[in-house]
Amino acid sequence: MSSGTQLENANPVIFQRSDERLLTATDEDEDVHDPIDDREIFDMIRSINDPEHPLSLEELNVVEQVRVKVKDAESTVEVEFTPTIPHCSMATLIGLSIKIDVHITPGTHASEEAVNKQLADKERVAAALENSSLLEVVNQCLTSKSM
Repeated sequence: MSSGTQLENANPVIFQRSDERLLTATDEDEDVHDPIDDREIFDMIRSINDPEHPLSLEELNVVEQVRVKVKDAESTVEVEFTPTIPHCSMATLIGLSIKIDVHITPGTHASEEAVNKQLADKERVAAALENSSLLEVVNQCLTSKSM
């Protein structure tokens, strides 16, 4: 966002990051089938940067481990995310940054159905990512910042 742009949520509530996941010998052994679990996916998305604040999606409680559902046997991952405010204009960008079967936590966004429909439409997502300005913002959200 440019420095002259007013923030939609100027004073977000900041949550404490959860501890790093401890790896086991099984996690490191390539010869042992290690099913993907909710925590593993959460660890992949928790550090995504919010497009509006210099904070991670975890720190803003936009993503939570309890809202990640993995069905390893079916090769499916589902993530619900919770915008910091009900009229968040960044909801679609956040969903594009997560880049999996993603939808807004029911009842937490004024345009929940429209945003979920947009995020579920692969052609619309592909078209959105062809927009260089939008892709730049998504990439900024995915760029790791040192903590």
